[in-house]
Parts: sequence; C-alpha cells; structure tokens
Amino acid sequence: MNAGPVPAAVAARPLQSAMSERTRRLLHDPILPLLLRMAWPNILIMLAQASTGLIETWWVSHLGTAALAGMALVFPPLMLTQMISAGAMGGGISSAIARALGGGRQDEADALVLHAVIVNLAIGLAVSAVFLLWGRPIFALLGGEGAALDAAVTYANVVFAGNALLWLLNGLASVIRGTGNMLVPALVICAGVVVLVPLSPVLIFGLGPLPGLGIAGGGVALVLFYAGGTAVLGWYILSGRNLARFRWVAPRWALFRAILRVGAVGAVTSLQTNVTIALLTALTAGAAGTAAVAGFGTAVRLEYLLVPLVFGLGAPVVALVGTNVGAGQDARALRIALTAGAIAFAMTESIGLAAALWPEAWLALFSAEPDMLAAGSAYLRTVGPVYGFFGLGLVLYFASQGAGQLLWPLGIGFLRLAIAAGGGWLALTATGSLDWLFAAAAAALVTYGTTLGLAVRSGVWFRGLR
Repeated sequence: MNAGPVPAAVAARPLQSAMSERTRRLLHDPILPLLLRMAWPNILIMLAQASTGLIETWWVSHLGTAALAGMALVFPPLMLTQMISAGAMGGGISSAIARALGGGRQDEADALVLHAVIVNLAIGLAVSAVFLLWGRPIFALLGGEGAALDAAVTYANVVFAGNALLWLLNGLASVIRGTGNMLVPALVICAGVVVLVPLSPVLIFGLGPLPGLGIAGGGVALVLFYAGGTAVLGWYILSGRNLARFRWVAPRWALFRAILRVGAVGAVTSLQTNVTIALLTALTAGAAGTAAVAGFGTAVRLEYLLVPLVFGLGAPVVALVGTNVGAGQDARALRIALTAGAIAFAMTESIGLAAALWPEAWLALFSAEPDMLAAGSAYLRTVGPVYGFFGLGLVLYFASQGAGQLLWPLGIGFLRLAIAAGGGWLALTATGSLDWLFAAAAAALVTYGTTLGLAVRSGVWFRGLR
C-alpha cells in the first residue's frame, strides 16, 4: 500500500550507516556541550588570526600618526578580503561540504575540495589585481591624503601582492571545518601567530645587518604567515587525513554553484559591513581630519575583532546547521542557531560594555595623541553598549549560511548600511557632530541584530526549503 512520501529526516536515516562517527555526533549529541566543544578551538584560531592585525598595528604605531592612519585606511578593504575568504566564501565551502556529508554523499564532499581551491585562488588573484592597479585612488576616496595616503599604498602593495595566499589559507581551513574538525586549523594558525609575533617587528625596524622595511615590513610578515599556513593545511588534506579528501575530478558547475550560491551572497553581506565602516571612515575624515580617522580606525579595530571572535563560534554553527539540514533535522538546526545566538550576544555585549566604560584602555595601546583618543573614545562610548546585537546578527548570518538561506541576512544588511551611512551622513550634515554620526552606527547595529533574530526565530529558513 502506498503510504505517501517519506519525510526527509526518515529518508536520511539509512544513510547514517555510511557516515563517520564525527558526522553522527553533529546530528545527535546534546547541542550546548557540542557547540562549546567545537567552538573553543575555532575561537582561539580566529582570535589568533585577528591578533596578527593588532600586532602589526601596535608596532606600526611607533612609526607615527601618519603610518597609523595609513593602516586605518587599508584595514577596511583588507578585513573585507579576510571576511569574504573566511566567513563568506569559506562559509559556502563549509556549508556545501557539511550538507554533502550530512546527506551521506562522500564523493560529492571529496569533489568539492578541488572546486573550493579553484574558486578561492581565482578570486584571490582578482582582488590582488584590483588593489595593485588602483590602490591609491581607492584609499584617496576613503579620505587618505599626504603621508597617510603614501603609507597606505606602501602597506597595501605588499599585503595584496600575497592576497591569493590568504584566500587559499582560508579556503583550505574551511574545507577542514566543513567536516566538523575545528582543531587542526586552530593549531596551524596559532602556530603561525607565534612566529609572526617576533617576525613583524624584525621586518619593520630591522635587526643587526637586516635593514628595517618600515610599514612594508609588517605586510611582508603577514604574507609569510599566509604562505606557511597554506602549506601546512594543504599537506594535511593531501595526506588523506581530512574527512573530505582531495581528488582530481572534472570541474562541474553544480559543485561550483553549491559553494557560490552561499558564498557569493555571503560576500555581499561581508561587503555591506566593510562598506559601512569605509563610509563612516570617509565621513569622519571629512569632518575631523587625520587624527580623528586614526582614533575612529583604532576603535573600529575592536569591532572588527568581534568578527573573528563570533566567526570562531559561527564556523562550527555552519557545519552543525548544514549537516542537520542535510539530514532533514530542521528543528534541531534552528535550536543550534538560537543557542549560538544567545552565546554570541553574551560574549560581544560583555566586550562592548567594557570598551564603553574604559575606552582609553584599548586606544592608548596604539597612541596617546589627544584628538585620536577623543574620537576613538566617543565612538566606543556610543557604539560599544550595543555590540551584543552585532554579535547576535553575525552568528545568525553564519547559521543562515549553514542552512543555505541568505536572503534575509542580505536584506537586513542593506538596512543596516542605509541607517549607518545614510542616517549618519544626514546627522553629520545637520549637526556637524561626530557624536550623532556614531549614534547612527549604533542604531544600525541594534536594527541588524533584532530584525535578523526575529526573522530566523519565525522559521524563514524552511519556507519552501523542502
């Protein structure tokens, strides 16, 4: 007798006999302990990777305010490439592999490794070309001029020359994270940071017969970090130790699409965040000059530090949600997302409140210039108290990657951009005060987290998914 269509969750059960023990744990272990167990090494890796920029900033700050402002100009596009390669396209890679493994499709997961390498290498080379050819006019549009603009171009020419290595590093790490393995990328990148800590000042200031390269030395150290990490992660996958193994296969559009339909939309979302910061940087520069840009840029570095912190939690969420959606366990996928959202809110709100109460504890690490401290403190006192909403929205964006449903995060990201940049411009034009510009940025973060949280909680992922 025909009993009707078989539910997706039931149909997936026979496939589980062919799954690895790691995949079974993603589908059945208690959510909170599993999430925390997977997140801690990834949070470590993201903090370590983010610290590379902070290490460089601290050393470059000894070269003067112009050099610090130059790095502030480069930081938004550099973070954009890191966020897209690790969080957007990397999320697409991890999501595709997780959903393939969750559905018991090992051959597909293996084939996705080659496709991930092709996608990330091609995009990395294209980004390099853009900034090597048009870096100076781009940074001038962001408000750079004089010595600050020269410093920005010098630093950018080095880091973007090695940009393809950054994309390969994050692509390979995403392949491994898509299997639920967060520890190996964490160990590799943390080891690289240990090497970078002494290498960066040596290349910036010189040591013995080795001449100092100035701000360019920081860029050289960063590129060497990318190269070493790429080599080790590539070896790990090629050795067959990873659950998704590298295989030479004929490229197929269906597999590129599996990555790009999440990664490309995620790239637009990452672009929204960085365009928002870039426009706020330009508005600050036009209203208050180089010292204020240095202060704003240094304050925003703390906000950017929240991105890898939340990504440390978000990457396992991509794997967990993707694997459960692939296996038809939608209710469990939603519980994972909301649990992660609560954790992210608590983490980022704690950091934001501390920054609002003691802003100079952060800013004074980089400069004691009064105008720099004033602008940076004003930003952190206004925006810091709402960082929790940024963390909530960001982790739900990663969860949406795992589900393969990014329409809502994309639309809400445009709303945030409009409130922060458009509302900020109107407020600055009307008042001439940076305080109102920063208030618009705070309102945008509250809207972003609240609206996306309500949308995900209502079940928008699963309308028409099955």
